[in-house]
Amino acid sequence: MIDHVVVGVHHLDDSRHFYENALRPLGLKVVAEQPELVGFGDDSGRPCFWLALREPTHRVHVAFTAADRAAVDAFHAAALHAGGVDNGPPGLRRHYHENYYAAFAFDADGNNIEAVCHRPE
Repeated sequence: MIDHVVVGVHHLDDSRHFYENALRPLGLKVVAEQPELVGFGDDSGRPCFWLALREPTHRVHVAFTAADRAAVDAFHAAALHAGGVDNGPPGLRRHYHENYYAAFAFDADGNNIEAVCHRPE
C-alpha cells in the first residue's frame, strides 16, 4: 500500500495551479502547505500526493482513481484547460481490462498524469 507520492517540480505555483484544476474533478484539493511543498488529499485532510519545489521528477506516471467516467472526462478537460498537454483522451483501454476507462495528460514537467475509472458505465 502506498501512503503518499512526492513529485518534484520546477515552478511550485504553476504546478499547483495545474494540479488544483486537474484533480478537483477527482475530489482532491490542497490540504497541506509548507514553503516548498503542497499536499493534495480528499476531505479526510490527509495528503496523499505532494508537489515539492526541487529537481523535477521526470517521466513519472501517476494514476488517480475517478469515481466514474464523467470524472475522468472532467479531469482531462480541466488538465488541458490548466495548461496540460494531451497524452490520451478519455476512453476505454480494453487491453488493460474491459472497463478500464482513462484519460492522460502531461504536466509542465513532463509527468504523465492519469485519471482512471474501473467501473462499468
